[in-house]
Amino acid sequence: MTTRATSAASDPHRDRDRLHAVIDRFARCRVAVIGDFVADEFVYGRVGRLSREAPVLILEYDRTDTVPGGAGNAANNIAALGGHAIAVGLVGDDAAGERLRGSFHPGVDARRLARVAGRETPTKTRILAGGIHSAKQQIVRMDRGTRRRATAEERRRFEAAALAATVRVDAVLVSDGGGLVTPALVQKIKRTARTRDGEAPHILVDSRYDLRRYRGLTACTPNESEAEALVGEAIGDDIRALERAGRRLLDETKMGAVLITRGSRGMALFEPDTPTRHIPIHGSDEIADVTGAGDTVIATMTLALASGATPYEAAQLANIAGGLVVMKRGTATVSIDELRAALGIEAGA
Repeated sequence: MTTRATSAASDPHRDRDRLHAVIDRFARCRVAVIGDFVADEFVYGRVGRLSREAPVLILEYDRTDTVPGGAGNAANNIAALGGHAIAVGLVGDDAAGERLRGSFHPGVDARRLARVAGRETPTKTRILAGGIHSAKQQIVRMDRGTRRRATAEERRRFEAAALAATVRVDAVLVSDGGGLVTPALVQKIKRTARTRDGEAPHILVDSRYDLRRYRGLTACTPNESEAEALVGEAIGDDIRALERAGRRLLDETKMGAVLITRGSRGMALFEPDTPTRHIPIHGSDEIADVTGAGDTVIATMTLALASGATPYEAAQLANIAGGLVVMKRGTATVSIDELRAALGIEAGA
């Protein structure tokens, strides 16, 4: 049996100038981010004492931070990296929705993020606790409004906004985490979306549950657990199982590329008729928090492809950005300056 896998061992010094040139073009890119927008709440408290009512901690409230989650985190990452993000989705006409809208990076255009009366903004509340001089650790998470399905009228509004937003964009990032986006809508976008030069834009998808139903797009970025669930086979350290999973997903989805993110094991890039590229993790394998890391990966890859990068070059930059963001706690972004600096370190500059 002939293996198709190969190690990504190109000379980083040789690639550095090319990758910096790609980053330089991020600021020219307009990316429509379409999908499920979530308010990520982080409630911080200091451990006070044990309760007499039940064997639980009593926390002294410190503060609450709200940041965009889901498609919102992907949009924020696009903007933090210097691109222009157009947010397309639904939020409730409620306090959580207002906090979500107010937490976007200035580079995110949220005018197509529709307020829906009577709808509860999907919210994921994480309670974190610790001592005065220690890092806060998550002890529980509570979700609200994440199971509600869109009505026919809400879906019609969303789809009309999505089709309108994908005119004159360089790329479309689809974030399917809750069923608002459908493969049928993405196929409509594929037929009608155009760049400012009249060409078909890159379309990338991040779908937690329905990846197989999205076909013929530029790329997808499942994590290893999602890939295992899709193919029904554990991967772990088995390089042959990884190869089978990546090639099967590539064949079934007809994507231009499949990038499987593997946590501390790095990433694996699969393209048709091309040997697999295995990219080692950037930086330390001592991961602080993986919350939203997939959003950073797909945002970076989308911007890079829209800026003229090859899939492998885009995966290299996405790998660096992913390695940076997992060292931050909570739902976080990577700035263009951080990416530039890390690229210099990666190249030994």
